[in-house]
Amino acid sequence: MEGFGEADAARILGVDETSVRELIDESGRELASELAADVLIIEDETITAMELESLVESLGHRVLGAARTHREAVALAKKQKPGLILADIQLADGSSGLDAVNELLRSFEVPVIFITAYPERFLTGDRPEPAFLIAKPFERAIVSAITSQALFFERGAKRKERRGA
Repeated sequence: MEGFGEADAARILGVDETSVRELIDESGRELASELAADVLIIEDETITAMELESLVESLGHRVLGAARTHREAVALAKKQKPGLILADIQLADGSSGLDAVNELLRSFEVPVIFITAYPERFLTGDRPEPAFLIAKPFERAIVSAITSQALFFERGAKRKERRGA
């Protein structure tokens, strides 16, 4: 969608917004069938976590669980290593999703998409800055597209590593 909202994409394609959503969902499912991953959701808002879980599963991925705190995120990831993490940064008990992700990334590499109402906390110019950042409130189409993009680039990097490039 390259920064266009659903209304913009509908106008460009000459279709209604419902058709755009259907096209995005369909393309997401096609990509996900090739890029299916186990996903860990780190989100303290129950409604948001449920919406993300529904979206991720509709794309053909499997949700390992939704963690509301740093401690829960680490515990879930220890049970089964995720292939993708969707993370908020400010969690229920005052803990940090960013700290949880950084702790997990010390043990294994995995693409991470931060979905937060506080994107300015990342965009400081200091390293590291996230490659994938979505501001709340989010559009399902944007989460779908970024999820596919993150997994696509991750798989490409792993193939390149195996070839020794």
